[in-house]
Amino acid sequence: MNIIIAIIIFSIIILFHELGHFLLAKANGVQVNEFALGLGPTIIGFTKGETRYSIKLLPFGGVCMMEGEDESSENKRAFNNKSVWARMSVVFAGPFFNFIMAFVFSMVLIGYAGYDKPVVSDVIDGYAAQEAGIQSGDVILKMNGKHIHFYREVSAYSTFHEGEDVKIVYERDGQKYTTTLTPKYDEESGRYLYGFVGSAQREKASALQVVQNSFYEVKYWINITVDSLKMLLHGGASFNDLSGPVGIVKSIGDTYETSVSTDGYFYAFLNMLNITIYLSANLGVMNLLPLPALDGGRLLFLIIEAIRRKKIDPEKEGMVHFVGIMLLMGLMVLVMFNDIRKIF
Repeated sequence: MNIIIAIIIFSIIILFHELGHFLLAKANGVQVNEFALGLGPTIIGFTKGETRYSIKLLPFGGVCMMEGEDESSENKRAFNNKSVWARMSVVFAGPFFNFIMAFVFSMVLIGYAGYDKPVVSDVIDGYAAQEAGIQSGDVILKMNGKHIHFYREVSAYSTFHEGEDVKIVYERDGQKYTTTLTPKYDEESGRYLYGFVGSAQREKASALQVVQNSFYEVKYWINITVDSLKMLLHGGASFNDLSGPVGIVKSIGDTYETSVSTDGYFYAFLNMLNITIYLSANLGVMNLLPLPALDGGRLLFLIIEAIRRKKIDPEKEGMVHFVGIMLLMGLMVLVMFNDIRKIF
């Protein structure tokens, strides 16, 4: 059951990503030869018009194959024969649709479950928050100039800025106050703490707040992905912290089983929705990285072409993307083995 749920989640995310490429390709008059969910041999498919629609054997992946995407073509409707701006819109549409999907699913999640307002529920004795006069009921507004919309952002900030002093703006009875906190290391948790705790209650949102907080929800997951990448590059995280499909499937399965056993199927559904939002936003960010074979790498070549006003040799660009695919596949294999090692 866990694997089936994971496959459904991955399939929805990938389908929406490729749908972005597909719709913008059609809008720009690009000939789409195949639109497929999955990779490898075709299980089932049909042709409508000029496009072959199919489902492949391997569920992790998808493709929107356009005429002249990676090779020369005399067809006027080939991808490489369209304007640089048309091609940029087609390439960017995949990641952008992932952000749209995350936003729509966030509206469903927040509409049902509300959001975690950054309200202080308790203050710990002997820590900076108590010394600064922060009280239960105070609302955290900013941390070092960063606007705070969810209590999760407080925890995330402390994780990515561990041990650093923080200038906090908070609100009490309509009045704003500012203070600076120096976190103290807690031996029991192994973390630096400011000394205040957030409420576990989620606040119901009005229709306008649902839309507004759905935007903040997507922004939150984008920031988490970007900050995690920065931490990895700066040595704050190791290769062992990375997770691939195997690790994600295990995480989805563990979350589902725990949710069903403790809260029931409806809350398990909401938790799966939350994971889908995160994975969709994460895929959008990762695909925009300026690396060969990724949408971001293709966008980089198109930006260079727009600046030079001259096309880059398709064969040379294709070779760069091919090398990128090989390196990416190698990394995925290493991450997969790392996931399996952590499980056993």
